[in-house]
Amino acid sequence: MTSTNDIRRGFLDYFAGAGHTPVASAPLVPQNDPTLMFVNAGMVPFKNVFTGLETRPYKTAVSSQKCVRAGGKHNDLDNVGYTARHHTFFEMLGNFSFGDYFKEQAIHHAWTLLTRDFGLPPEKLTVTVYHTDTEAAELWKRIAGLPDDRIIRIATNDNFWSMGDTGPCGPCSEIFYDHGDHIPGGPPGSPDEDGDRFVEIWNLVFMQYEQVDAATRLDLPRPSIDTGMGLERIAAVLQGVHDNYDTDTFKALIEASGALSNTATTGTNQASHRVIADHLRTAGFLIADGVLPSAEGRGYVLRRIMRRAMRHAQLLGTPEPLMHRLVPALVAAMGAPYPELLRAQPLIEETLRHEETRFRVTLANGLRLLDEATGHLEAGGTLPGATAFKLYDTYGFPLDLTEDALRERGLAVDRDGFDTAMAEQKRAARAAWAGSGQAASETVWFDIVEERGATEFVGYATDTAQGTVLALVKDGARVDSASEGESVAVVTNQTPFYGESGGQMGDAGLIASDGAQVAVADTAKPLGKLHVHLGTVGTGTIRVGDTVTLSIDVERRGQLRANHSATHLLHAALRHRLGEHVTQKGSLVAPDRLRFDFSQPRALSPDDLAAVEAEVNHHIRHNQTVTTRLMTPDDAIAAGAMALFGEKYGDEVRVLSMGVREADSYSTELCGGTHVGALGDIGLFKIVSESAVASGVRRIEALTGEAARIALTEQEARLFAVAAALRVRPDEAAARVVSLLDERRRLERELADAKRALALGGGGAAGAPATEMVGGAGFVGQVIEGLDAKNLRGLVDDAKKQLGSGVAVLVAVNDGRASVAVGVTDDLTARHSAVDLVRLAAAAVGGQGGGGRPDMAQAGGPDGAKAADAVAAVRAALGGVAVAA
Repeated sequence: MTSTNDIRRGFLDYFAGAGHTPVASAPLVPQNDPTLMFVNAGMVPFKNVFTGLETRPYKTAVSSQKCVRAGGKHNDLDNVGYTARHHTFFEMLGNFSFGDYFKEQAIHHAWTLLTRDFGLPPEKLTVTVYHTDTEAAELWKRIAGLPDDRIIRIATNDNFWSMGDTGPCGPCSEIFYDHGDHIPGGPPGSPDEDGDRFVEIWNLVFMQYEQVDAATRLDLPRPSIDTGMGLERIAAVLQGVHDNYDTDTFKALIEASGALSNTATTGTNQASHRVIADHLRTAGFLIADGVLPSAEGRGYVLRRIMRRAMRHAQLLGTPEPLMHRLVPALVAAMGAPYPELLRAQPLIEETLRHEETRFRVTLANGLRLLDEATGHLEAGGTLPGATAFKLYDTYGFPLDLTEDALRERGLAVDRDGFDTAMAEQKRAARAAWAGSGQAASETVWFDIVEERGATEFVGYATDTAQGTVLALVKDGARVDSASEGESVAVVTNQTPFYGESGGQMGDAGLIASDGAQVAVADTAKPLGKLHVHLGTVGTGTIRVGDTVTLSIDVERRGQLRANHSATHLLHAALRHRLGEHVTQKGSLVAPDRLRFDFSQPRALSPDDLAAVEAEVNHHIRHNQTVTTRLMTPDDAIAAGAMALFGEKYGDEVRVLSMGVREADSYSTELCGGTHVGALGDIGLFKIVSESAVASGVRRIEALTGEAARIALTEQEARLFAVAAALRVRPDEAAARVVSLLDERRRLERELADAKRALALGGGGAAGAPATEMVGGAGFVGQVIEGLDAKNLRGLVDDAKKQLGSGVAVLVAVNDGRASVAVGVTDDLTARHSAVDLVRLAAAAVGGQGGGGRPDMAQAGGPDGAKAADAVAAVRAALGGVAVAA
């Protein structure tokens, strides 16, 4: 039997041998079409090449493109599992010519591959052409030798392809395989064409026109080719089966589902196993391409697909979550051609396990409540919409599951009533918000969210994306357009720009359309749902409805990622060094630095800081991959994750794990920010300051990467400059500075001693203070210029000893300010208090107060010019006329 992997390889090899460039499958999230939720056709990644917006270094290409159809007009979800050929995930084999070859070569390649390489009997093949495309019909006759009755002309748009209302378009030629007359159905174009006998396996699109408007269609100067062959369909044909689910890949997944659930894979269980197999592929590939289940956009579609499969696992009676245990079978079947499955296997398993564990609780509660609400209904009855909405709003039971569960019992849901209840909830929410004291300027964001929904953030997986402009806001009001030089806030349906939250600054970058460019300086996240790009129109005019390319400043984002991841490592290192009392109290993640506030009662010692810095750099050097999981906040915290200060968490959180410590992760935190892929991307970590910001709260500021290197280089340059000034080697500078400081302190002591001796007339020096008798007590008073105030007390004590009994007042004048000290010997403190006397002296020099003890007090004042008046004030207070001792 020819395996699906062999068929894929054979297709790619055939066209590579014919000069086509093999192109790897693009991610399922479109990078070039904001109108698409997922890539749903093989040509989507080449759309801009066909329209001329993009050029590539090849003119022909071949690919096997991953596709998902689970929303919008291409929604096959409800049919999956119940028909032979409906899937949510499929692979599209395609060969493409961008102005190189056209119809003749395309038909030749298709016929050669199918009949020669794949060995299909020519008599089993029938083709269609657009009814006016005589050229294609004649080519099929000449190249394939097909008779007229197997070249069917179709006059409907089924055989005319267009990219949209305008743009490239052209006729198609579809190739059908006849499974035999034992299967009901007729050829295409016949009354029985909807039967399963004739199955379309390949569609050749001849892109030869440009649709200018509804009435004008012109020839393209360089006609192109776009083909698509469903791998699952051609695999069924080549493996001799009529049903896609009987091909090798699906059989392997279905057998694994049957074995792990211990149930038969046929009979009443058949549809459930098929749903599980199909949805497992979709979920696995979407998660591998960066989509995680959520309440909005692509994440919501993924969740719906996952829960539909999990509902069927529940119908099979599996007592434990099933889906995550099937991931090894998926990787075994498809991991070779798609290595992203293998790389993402742990994340896929964890996401499926987490989602199914939660969903089983929701499902059990919902089904119980649903039984209570419908117990009185007979077959054909209808559940009130308000009841269905209560199940959804209060108990988290989605409407589609309610409908699915009731369909099995012949019951329906009043959808109009559900929609009415939903609208009433929105009205009440708006009224509650309006009365919450929010700023009036926020009303505009509330209106946009209510009208257009939340922005989908795609920046975890890409730095560039296309989006549609949903709203423009200028000076607090919505506008239809903004022109050159105007400041404007731009809201798009999806964006790679991170909106400021959780301490991480918003992204900057560029928004470009065909007619305008907006330089984005910052990105905000009002209401926690919108990503609002704040910028200035540089050229042209941007309008609501424009398709735009959003490109973040990649270098700036890289710096933000490094600083954010380093913050997580810093948090873990502080807890490891100081203890588990350390918790985050705030942070700033900027492109040029990081700031981290944390609970800590005392300053960190130099040894602490050195140890923390070394530990962070240790993990950076070991370059472990950063892993992401999706969990509930409670489960995450129970698993040891740290919740970050100031972050608001919903029903689910991203859990970031970094580094390895013993048998566990070094750092595990709840965080919605952007981070490095591996810790080595941080480069280098350097603490630049540690300080207090509040009682019991310390702050560390640090640098990473190039900023850290520059800081160290500048620090080294300063060290070299100091060493040069000291005329020593850099490694001797510290010792030389210590020596100079010791010498300075010695000289300062000697100078102070000299001033003391001079002030008290030591050594018989002239100008020593005279001893007087004032009011019956000995008295010494002197003004000393340039004396440091801290030396006053010692001089006063010396003067008191010199007096034996009396009062000493000394005034030091420095920089125009007076410092006063008064001392009273113990035998006189009952008559004269040094505190009272020093206050009189202080008043004389413009000061107030003063303090000390009855035997010693100090004060000061701003008017050093009146220092002699301070001495005189004390002399006067002692009373009497001074006489020589």
